[in-house]
Amino acid sequence: MKRILIAAVLCFGLISANAQSKIEFEQYKLKNGMNVILHEDHSTPIVAVTVLYHVGSKNEDPKRTGFAHFFEHLLFEGSENIGRGEYMKIVQSNGGILNANTSFDRTFYFEILPSNQLELGLWLESERLLHAKIDETGVETQREVVKEEYRQRYENTPYGSFLPEMFKRAFEIHPYNWVPIGSLEHLNAAKIEEFRDFYKTYYVPNNATLSIAGDFDKKQLKQWINKYFAGIPKGTKPMNRPKVVEPVKKAEIRDVIEDNVQLPAVMMGYHTPAQGTPDAYAVDMLAQILSQGKSSRMQKSIVDEQEKALFVGAFPFPTEDPGMALMFGLTNMGVSLEDLENSIDAEVEKLQKELISEKEFQKLKNQIENDMISQNSKIEGIAESLANYAVYYGDANLINTEIDRYMKVTREDIQRVAKEYFRKDNRVTLHYVPKKADKPNQPDLKEDKK
Repeated sequence: MKRILIAAVLCFGLISANAQSKIEFEQYKLKNGMNVILHEDHSTPIVAVTVLYHVGSKNEDPKRTGFAHFFEHLLFEGSENIGRGEYMKIVQSNGGILNANTSFDRTFYFEILPSNQLELGLWLESERLLHAKIDETGVETQREVVKEEYRQRYENTPYGSFLPEMFKRAFEIHPYNWVPIGSLEHLNAAKIEEFRDFYKTYYVPNNATLSIAGDFDKKQLKQWINKYFAGIPKGTKPMNRPKVVEPVKKAEIRDVIEDNVQLPAVMMGYHTPAQGTPDAYAVDMLAQILSQGKSSRMQKSIVDEQEKALFVGAFPFPTEDPGMALMFGLTNMGVSLEDLENSIDAEVEKLQKELISEKEFQKLKNQIENDMISQNSKIEGIAESLANYAVYYGDANLINTEIDRYMKVTREDIQRVAKEYFRKDNRVTLHYVPKKADKPNQPDLKEDKK
């Protein structure tokens, strides 16, 4: 048993050492504008093939919301050379997994495959980019899929409408006003030509970052990349890149949402700076102080000591343009929403009035460092991070240096952003309450005229 424990400790030490070492990568562009990032890692015989398209719900026509998310589904339908519904079967039958996700700012696809199936992954992604099948059958199929997702995620999940309700109140002119799933009415009204136009506009090599990490021979990989992607024509249609700036808020927005919930909840959203800006790092650290882990301030005070909440949390919602930091509190039995809201406000006010201690600050920096190591402990995480840093920040090497930006944040910075952004007149506050029961049918008391 002792030898097993020692081996486990040594193994963990090796993993930690490897995770903290510099992540080497090569970055270049094809003539058609496709951004390519390669990270070679022979520690395991797997490879992650990822493509990030710089298109999210932010780029949509306000009268046709939901297109970016819809395409996340639609582009698994198949291609001119891949049968309908065969995409997933091909990957899984070759020992891989795949998925995709959409945000306000991007759409991201990935396959994780045995390294001897790397070429397959490249071919699949080139088919998605060049020969996607966009026809009436696929569109109608995915309309139903998206409708079901909408019902499950937003209508049939307690508090599921939180993000749509929050963002539509928080943003008046910026397209963060709607969440990625968008409007089902817009999708139903759209014609096939509109879907094809969206594809030709945004699914082009000059709007894509191909990021590959794992066990490969770089010389061979470059040959395959050239074979499958270099010949794809560059896109020429103008892309919608919103430049609007949301006005500074000067009054709190408050509302009550009746939902299919059992326990009331209070939710707050504060306007905060865009990801990558110096203040965004301080906001991130402030949120961690409040709610990361069992020893965080809100957990200890509001959940454990005051017993006012079953759960309470604070988390930034990173976005390419100025976005929001969100807070969520679920009331304990017998606790009013006003009481819980006051307790959350009190924890924020402490950060506004007092510097955190040196001990708490050091613990926070340790958490940040550990989180960044964990984020890049798997090849798929590395591939995604490289793509994100390249697209959003213009610097893929932030995968190695972003920790320095966090370490530059001071205790004074955290106190300053608490005062500057976490103001009541800079937030949306929502109270979620159980729906009122429908009135029972009243018996007809009129005299029988028979």
